Amino acid sequence: MDFILYLIVLLFTGALVGFASGLLGVGGGFIMVPIQFFLLTSLGVDPTTAIRVAFGTSLAVILPTAISGTLGHARRGAVLFRPMILMGISGLVAALIGGTLAANTPGIYLKIIFGILVLLSGVWMLIAKYPEISGEPKEGFLSYILIGFVTGLLSGLLGVGGGVVLVPILVILMGFSMIRAVGTSTAVIAFTSLGGIIAYMSNGFNVAGLPPYSIGYINLLQFVILAVISVPMAQIGVKASHKLPEKQLRYIFIIVMFYIALKMIGVFSWIGLPL
Repeated sequence: MDFILYLIVLLFTGALVGFASGLLGVGGGFIMVPIQFFLLTSLGVDPTTAIRVAFGTSLAVILPTAISGTLGHARRGAVLFRPMILMGISGLVAALIGGTLAANTPGIYLKIIFGILVLLSGVWMLIAKYPEISGEPKEGFLSYILIGFVTGLLSGLLGVGGGVVLVPILVILMGFSMIRAVGTSTAVIAFTSLGGIIAYMSNGFNVAGLPPYSIGYINLLQFVILAVISVPMAQIGVKASHKLPEKQLRYIFIIVMFYIALKMIGVFSWIGLPL
């Protein structure tokens, strides 16, 4: 592949990821993983190695992007710090476990399982009756620990932030407003991505066939190109999220969830759509 085209594809991907992260409280791994996988396999990297590098590098990009988004949301009072700390710490530990499992599991199975889970979450978010948000979200030490663990496990397994699962849980079960769910989710994603990064780096050392400029399953070249544009774009996404009406923001999130789910399951490939 021509290097200029390679560079353009990664820069465009980084811009899209950053905006989606700030707008919706997701990590953007569902965008980065398939594109990186395509680029790596087109360069001759073995598919099994390529999918793991795509997962690991995706999490490496998500970390600074999520930090950028968190700062923007925190300045606007949309990050609830106690739930964020509880979910973040348990999520970091779970992401370490998930990343280690992913390094020893065929990616195709994980993608399908995750796609089904996201699809069910999207349907749930679409048909659920939303309570009137008149006060603070629910308390619950163990609840937040468990929610963070599930989010972190998915993050490590699939190289995604986990916001596609975390946001609907916070809105529907824990009584968060949509904008607070997006802001707090963005902060939690910074923790889960860090745990995944450690797992993919440590499990990828001394693996044969890695692309050049890799530390374990994290490719530094793709990381730098993606992160240099995704980090500032996250701030633009944050500003957009605070200007959109809450109901409209929720529907945008649901549409993205359905796309992620169908993409992960492979429905578009089965029916021949280039999406």
